[in-house]
Amino acid sequence: MDFNQKIERKETYSVKWDRTEAVFNTKEQILPMWVADMDFRPPEGVLNALKERLDHGIFGYTYVADDVTDTVRNWLMHRHGWDVERGWISYSTGVVPSLGKTVLAFTDPGDKVLIQSPVYPPFFSMVKENGREVENCQLEETSEGYCIDFTAFEEAAAKPDVKLFFLCSPHNPVGRVWTKDELTQLADICLAHKVIIVADEIHSDLILEGYSHIPMASLSEDISHQTVTLSAPSKTFNLAGMQASFVIAANPDHRKKLGAVDKQQGHFTLNTMGILAMKAAYDHGEDWLNELNDYIKANADFVADELERLELPIHLARLEATYLLWLDCRELGLTDKELEKLFINAGKIGFNWGHTFGAGGEGFVRMNVACPRETVEKGIQRIQQAMASLEAASTNE
Repeated sequence: MDFNQKIERKETYSVKWDRTEAVFNTKEQILPMWVADMDFRPPEGVLNALKERLDHGIFGYTYVADDVTDTVRNWLMHRHGWDVERGWISYSTGVVPSLGKTVLAFTDPGDKVLIQSPVYPPFFSMVKENGREVENCQLEETSEGYCIDFTAFEEAAAKPDVKLFFLCSPHNPVGRVWTKDELTQLADICLAHKVIIVADEIHSDLILEGYSHIPMASLSEDISHQTVTLSAPSKTFNLAGMQASFVIAANPDHRKKLGAVDKQQGHFTLNTMGILAMKAAYDHGEDWLNELNDYIKANADFVADELERLELPIHLARLEATYLLWLDCRELGLTDKELEKLFINAGKIGFNWGHTFGAGGEGFVRMNVACPRETVEKGIQRIQQAMASLEAASTNE
């Protein structure tokens, strides 16, 4: 796969490229390096499967057959050493809807869901939109990177109204791959206080060299029965528009409650193309993925090297997974609104703004480097442009 190939995405109903005016409230030509999709085509096997079905030309009701489920199981076993039974797996249109489904299935109005900010914004919204409350245990920022304050986490988990814990693994946006010891300690606390773990592992295949993802539910039988895992091929293979994800629950009571929510909402299957894309990606996409992860690491290293070479007052958190860089801009001394205006108006570049990820995200931006190197180079130029504007403004004061 030639990841350097630039593919025009404008006028394709792309949220990333066609919605910049609405998202960033400007008519300027913004370079979008924000929402978490890639500017790469998926593996050839996926495209071939979709073309074959398109040529067939009939798109009636479709079901997820056992061979599709077995493909998912084989991927999880081969890639992560996790042996999942067929009956544990159900399907959903996405991880975010599944987050909402777990809130409805396992909590009552007024209950709390434990999260670890700064974290993916729907962790907040799916709790609040479903009439529950957020219990936040902010990640601890150290000179070695982000870590978990286990004392504070246990204090939060011990509260009687905390029923659910949303785990982001690997973590978005800070890019951590949690170790076995960290995951075990989190799980043991949740087991002790009867808190159900919902593990969002959608980035679990986007692991950089030197790190390994461990599925939370693979740690032990007890932990498996306390955990519901959410994942999808969407981030891994750039298939978000296919709206196909899966839910894994070993505990039959959990499956029953999740199924009841599906019935209430009338959900019963995935769309035809999503099913085909999922199977083809897991059947034929491994070599493509290995090349992708190498390319992402090279892009991330390039950004880190350029920030250092240019002596820009922006610092990069160590990236262990995902294709999302967590850029620390606090040295600029700007408010979050000022930071947004600087990058939009002077840099003409669009990021995800750190404050939207909750406490601990203030003064940060999230940068997507799942794009050709040429785009990353333009991104660095736009950052330079913004810094030059800020320096000029300071000189003129």
